[in-house]
Amino acid sequence: MNNWKRFLPWALAILFFGFGITAFLESKPSSKNEHIYTFVTTYSPYYLDKRFGGIQIKSKEDPDFKETPSNTMLFKQLESLEKAWGQKHLKITGDALVVLDNNGSTIGSIPLTTEEERSFIDSYYGIR
Repeated sequence: MNNWKRFLPWALAILFFGFGITAFLESKPSSKNEHIYTFVTTYSPYYLDKRFGGIQIKSKEDPDFKETPSNTMLFKQLESLEKAWGQKHLKITGDALVVLDNNGSTIGSIPLTTEEERSFIDSYYGIR
Protein backbone atom coordinates (compact mmCIF):
# COMPACT_ATOMS: atom_id res chain seq x y z
CA MET A 1 0.00 0.00 0.00
CA ASN A 2 2.89 2.32 0.74
CA ASN A 3 4.21 1.99 -2.86
CA TRP A 4 0.91 3.30 -4.26
CA LYS A 5 1.05 6.44 -2.13
CA ARG A 6 4.49 7.21 -3.46
CA PHE A 7 3.40 7.01 -7.14
CA LEU A 8 0.01 8.69 -6.74
CA PRO A 9 1.21 12.33 -7.23
CA TRP A 10 3.15 11.32 -10.37
CA ALA A 11 0.18 9.44 -11.78
CA LEU A 12 -2.12 12.41 -11.14
CA ALA A 13 0.36 14.80 -12.78
CA ILE A 14 0.64 12.60 -15.88
CA LEU A 15 -3.15 12.29 -16.04
CA PHE A 16 -3.57 16.07 -15.69
CA PHE A 17 -1.08 16.82 -18.48
CA GLY A 18 -2.66 14.13 -20.67
CA PHE A 19 -6.09 15.73 -20.36
CA GLY A 20 -4.60 19.17 -20.98
CA ILE A 21 -2.82 18.11 -24.16
CA THR A 22 -5.94 16.33 -25.42
CA ALA A 23 -8.08 19.44 -24.85
CA PHE A 24 -5.47 21.59 -26.58
CA LEU A 25 -5.33 19.35 -29.66
CA GLU A 26 -9.14 19.19 -29.92
CA SER A 27 -9.57 22.97 -29.72
CA LYS A 28 -6.79 23.79 -32.19
CA PRO A 29 -8.05 25.38 -35.44
CA SER A 30 -7.45 23.60 -38.73
CA SER A 31 -4.60 24.69 -40.96
CA LYS A 32 -5.40 27.30 -43.58
CA ASN A 33 -3.82 28.75 -46.70
CA GLU A 34 -2.97 32.26 -45.49
CA HIS A 35 -3.09 33.90 -48.91
CA ILE A 36 -6.64 32.76 -49.71
CA TYR A 37 -7.98 32.81 -46.14
CA THR A 38 -6.94 36.41 -45.42
CA PHE A 39 -8.51 37.54 -48.70
CA VAL A 40 -11.79 35.77 -47.98
CA THR A 41 -12.00 36.96 -44.35
CA THR A 42 -12.07 40.58 -45.50
CA TYR A 43 -15.47 39.84 -47.06
CA SER A 44 -16.71 37.30 -44.50
CA PRO A 45 -19.31 38.71 -42.10
CA TYR A 46 -18.11 36.70 -39.09
CA TYR A 47 -15.40 37.87 -36.72
CA LEU A 48 -14.17 37.25 -33.19
CA ASP A 49 -15.03 39.90 -30.62
CA LYS A 50 -12.66 39.78 -27.66
CA ARG A 51 -14.12 41.27 -24.52
CA PHE A 52 -13.42 41.11 -20.83
CA GLY A 53 -16.22 38.55 -20.41
CA GLY A 54 -14.78 36.22 -23.07
CA ILE A 55 -14.66 35.74 -26.80
CA GLN A 56 -17.81 35.94 -28.90
CA ILE A 57 -18.51 35.33 -32.57
CA LYS A 58 -20.32 38.28 -34.11
CA SER A 59 -21.59 39.22 -37.54
CA LYS A 60 -20.96 42.46 -39.44
CA GLU A 61 -24.34 42.13 -41.18
CA ASP A 62 -26.58 41.33 -38.20
CA PRO A 63 -25.95 43.34 -35.00
CA ASP A 64 -28.13 40.94 -32.99
CA PHE A 65 -26.09 37.87 -34.00
CA LYS A 66 -23.93 36.77 -31.09
CA GLU A 67 -22.60 33.31 -30.25
CA THR A 68 -20.57 32.47 -27.19
CA PRO A 69 -19.22 28.93 -27.61
CA SER A 70 -16.97 27.27 -25.07
CA ASN A 71 -13.23 27.74 -25.46
CA THR A 72 -12.77 24.26 -26.87
CA MET A 73 -15.50 24.78 -29.48
CA LEU A 74 -14.70 28.40 -30.45
CA PHE A 75 -12.67 27.76 -33.61
CA LYS A 76 -14.84 24.81 -34.68
CA GLN A 77 -17.96 26.99 -34.48
CA LEU A 78 -16.29 29.87 -36.34
CA GLU A 79 -15.12 27.47 -39.06
CA SER A 80 -18.61 26.01 -39.49
CA LEU A 81 -20.10 29.51 -39.88
CA GLU A 82 -17.39 30.49 -42.38
CA LYS A 83 -17.91 27.29 -44.37
CA ALA A 84 -21.68 27.82 -44.56
CA TRP A 85 -21.13 31.42 -45.69
CA GLY A 86 -18.51 30.30 -48.23
CA GLN A 87 -20.89 27.77 -49.78
CA LYS A 88 -23.24 30.61 -50.68
CA HIS A 89 -20.81 33.42 -51.46
CA LEU A 90 -17.73 31.85 -53.05
CA LYS A 91 -17.36 30.48 -56.55
CA ILE A 92 -14.48 29.39 -58.76
CA THR A 93 -14.56 30.73 -62.30
CA GLY A 94 -11.65 29.71 -64.48
CA ASP A 95 -8.47 30.36 -62.52
CA ALA A 96 -9.95 32.78 -59.99
CA LEU A 97 -11.89 32.65 -56.75
CA VAL A 98 -14.83 35.06 -56.88
CA VAL A 99 -16.58 36.48 -53.81
CA LEU A 100 -20.26 37.29 -54.24
CA ASP A 101 -22.48 39.54 -52.15
CA ASN A 102 -25.99 38.64 -50.95
CA ASN A 103 -27.45 39.66 -54.33
CA GLY A 104 -25.03 37.49 -56.34
CA SER A 105 -22.91 40.38 -57.60
CA THR A 106 -19.13 40.06 -57.67
CA ILE A 107 -17.44 42.09 -54.92
CA GLY A 108 -13.96 40.59 -55.10
CA SER A 109 -11.75 38.21 -56.99
CA ILE A 110 -8.34 36.62 -56.48
CA PRO A 111 -6.36 34.51 -58.96
CA LEU A 112 -5.59 30.92 -57.98
CA THR A 113 -1.94 30.29 -58.79
CA THR A 114 -1.14 26.98 -57.10
CA GLU A 115 -2.78 23.62 -56.70
CA GLU A 116 -2.43 24.05 -52.91
CA GLU A 117 -4.83 27.02 -53.04
CA ARG A 118 -7.38 24.99 -55.01
CA SER A 119 -7.14 22.06 -52.62
CA PHE A 120 -7.58 24.39 -49.63
CA ILE A 121 -10.75 25.88 -51.14
CA ASP A 122 -12.05 22.39 -51.84
CA SER A 123 -11.23 20.98 -48.40
CA TYR A 124 -12.14 24.03 -46.26
CA TYR A 125 -15.11 25.55 -48.10
CA GLY A 126 -16.14 22.53 -50.16
CA ILE A 127 -16.07 24.44 -53.45
CA ARG A 128 -14.79 22.80 -56.62
